[in-house]
This record gives sequence, C-alpha cells and structure tokens, in this order.
Amino acid sequence: MSNTAEADQSAAYQTVEAAVRGQLAKALGGKRGIVEAALPTAAFTLSWISTEQLRTSLIISGGLAVVLLIVRLVQRTSIQFVFNGLIGIAIGAFFASRTGEARDVLLPGILYNAAYAAAMFLSIIVRWPLVGFLIGSLSGDPTAWRQDSGVVKLCSRLTWLLMLPCLVRVVVQLPLYLGNQVAALGVAKVIMGWPLQVAALGAMVWVLARGRTPIGAATGAPAAPAAHEGRDT
Repeated sequence: MSNTAEADQSAAYQTVEAAVRGQLAKALGGKRGIVEAALPTAAFTLSWISTEQLRTSLIISGGLAVVLLIVRLVQRTSIQFVFNGLIGIAIGAFFASRTGEARDVLLPGILYNAAYAAAMFLSIIVRWPLVGFLIGSLSGDPTAWRQDSGVVKLCSRLTWLLMLPCLVRVVVQLPLYLGNQVAALGVAKVIMGWPLQVAALGAMVWVLARGRTPIGAATGAPAAPAAHEGRDT
C-alpha cells in the first residue's frame, strides 16, 4: 500500500475503535462469505453420516468447493472465503489419505485453532497483541500503536476476545477427535465455526463502541477531522 493510500485510509477514521471496527467488518466477508466457508465441511459431514465412505464424502465436499470457486470466478468477485474452504478440504484430504481415518479430515482445523490461540496468547503476554497490527496497517509504521499504553490495553482485550473461539473449539473438538466421533466432530466444526466467530466479533464491537481513542495516538498521525465522524457508525 502506498503512503498516500495509507494516509487516506487512516484519515477515514477518527478513532482507533472505528478503525478496528472497519477492519473486522472486512474480515467477515458478509453473509455469503460465511456460508461459503462452512459449506464444504457441512457437505463432508452430511455425506459421512449418510454413507460412511471417506472417498465419497471427500469428492462431494471438494466438488462443492470447486463449484463455489468457479461461480466466484465467473462473477469476478472475491474468492477469499470459498478458496479458504477449498484449501481446508484439500489439507484435510491429505491428512486422511495418509491414515485412512475420516476424522483426520477435520484434524487440520483443530491444529490451526490450537496454534492460533497459542500465538494470540503469547502476543498478549509479550505485550504485542495481534489485533494491534490491524491498527498498524493504517500507517507506514506498523508498530507506532505501541507508543500509547491505552491502545496496547485495548488491543490486548480485543485479542483475548478473538482468541476465545479458537480455544473453545479445541476444548470441545479435540475430545471428539480422540473418541473418533466423526459425525459429532463435523457438526461441532460447523456450529462452532463462523457463528462462534461472529459472537466473538460482536463482543469486540461492543468493547469498541464504548471507547474513543484518537487515531493519532496509535498511528503517530494527527487525529482525523470531525468531517469523518459519520464513518464511526
């Protein structure tokens, strides 16, 4: 991103809270992105419950992901979320092909959430909360936000909230994996996917709505003019 684009993006927000809300909104991808990210796993789970055939279930879920990807390409819209689903199925298929166990299709998701939760926890402990880098993306200096202790505390609270869904998924899904409860694990993965993430982001938005930290405190730039106040809503 050029310096001019960074300045324009920073000027679009008057407070740190508004900036983070804007970034989180982009991360969700809208209702369509949420559905597309979950559909391949849901298809695999339903197919497994119906047939208990690993190969058939992988073909159905992978084929659905490919169809969704093609539709996106034809429409020339963002492929981010459907591509994530396709990659997830591909990695899961690789794991399962090595062991012949259907449960291993869902193992990468558990490992991902465990690693992500550990990384976020470590970032909080060392006072470099990962959410801070959302703020850092608004300026040419990705670490300027650490100059304000209030911003660091805000980002730490937000990182805790972002970490909780990952931690809950591991706590619930790992015992199901170890117990070889494939159907229950698949259902848990779908239910605890975007719905749980949306709940966490809702809590983050509530925290953000309560504060008004000037954007200049985090980016080292002057606060945005009052004319941009409407962007906070």
